[in-house]
Amino acid sequence: MSARILAVDDAPENLEILRIRLEAAGYAVVTAEDGEAGLARARETVPDLILLDVMMPKLSGIDVLRILKEDERLRFVPVILLTARAETRDVVAGLDAGGDDYLAKPYEHAALMARVRAMLRLKALTDTVRRQAEELEFQRAALARSNADLETRIAEQVAEIERIGRLRRFLSPQIADLVAASGTEATLLETHRREITVVFCDLRGFTAFTDTAAPEDALEVLRAYQSVVGACIVRHEGTLEHFAGDGIMVYFNDPVPCPDHPHRALRMALDLRQTLGRLSEAWHRRGYEIGFGIGIATGYATLGQFGFEGRREYGALGSVTNLASRLCDEALPGQILISQRLQALTETVAETECLGPLALKGFHRPVTAFGLLGWREAAAG
Repeated sequence: MSARILAVDDAPENLEILRIRLEAAGYAVVTAEDGEAGLARARETVPDLILLDVMMPKLSGIDVLRILKEDERLRFVPVILLTARAETRDVVAGLDAGGDDYLAKPYEHAALMARVRAMLRLKALTDTVRRQAEELEFQRAALARSNADLETRIAEQVAEIERIGRLRRFLSPQIADLVAASGTEATLLETHRREITVVFCDLRGFTAFTDTAAPEDALEVLRAYQSVVGACIVRHEGTLEHFAGDGIMVYFNDPVPCPDHPHRALRMALDLRQTLGRLSEAWHRRGYEIGFGIGIATGYATLGQFGFEGRREYGALGSVTNLASRLCDEALPGQILISQRLQALTETVAETECLGPLALKGFHRPVTAFGLLGWREAAAG
């Protein structure tokens, strides 16, 4: 595309000569007969170069030049001043006003074209630099937006990790991931009332063992026990209420409902008896007289977050938790005691034996308890 040149001169014959010479060289030429018209044409066409006469009526070339340099769209357009004067004072005034070069009238054709080519090369370089600067600014802004988006995503991911971390304190990884994916943590952890099945498990003889064993041995036993129980809780997708030394409380049907919570609890208890039995045998071979007992009960409880600002736990309150705990206290090593209600809910799938009424601490009347023997073969699948 040809460069566009604006020629401004109040002498018609000069304008015509400029137009003919420039068009012959292949340039597109726009003309104006005075300063005001020159400003208007410059704003209208945004030329690549301006040839500007200095001595003109209405607005002098110097005045036009000052106005051009204040216009954001035109300030980088090169200007060659055309003047009949060649005094140093006039040249300095024009250059100070923003002129890029000058020619004194009468000017030679070769000199004019040489200056035109030089100024157009300067304009091309200026345009390239400005375009690169704009691209750099665009890239900088895009990078800033990208960094801001990245910071936001990182903050969201950190918050999500913290949220899942809080959930994993209470739930098995499968349930924690399900709650995190559904985004319903706040709703699920609100205080509410629901039927749950509670499982208590603790060690028999562990307190006496710690009185005589080295601290390292006691810690090794406790870690092995908690590792086995923890893996079992995860396999059966239970909710861990707390680890308190060797005492562990787990419940089912909250915060994620599961209709078969009595069955799940019994399956986990049987799994625990098998895995802890093997562990207990290993302890006995080392001379450690340590066993375990399990108590399970089904009933209604109030569930939600308890504690204070900066330290909250999710837990269950109600007589069902006390019953499971007391049944656990009464269980002999390797024994699983379950409540009468739980036995009634699972009698078609679980083999049990009635142990009669038991006097449990905190309960005014004797409580009928059952020993869990195993899973009925017809229901094993």
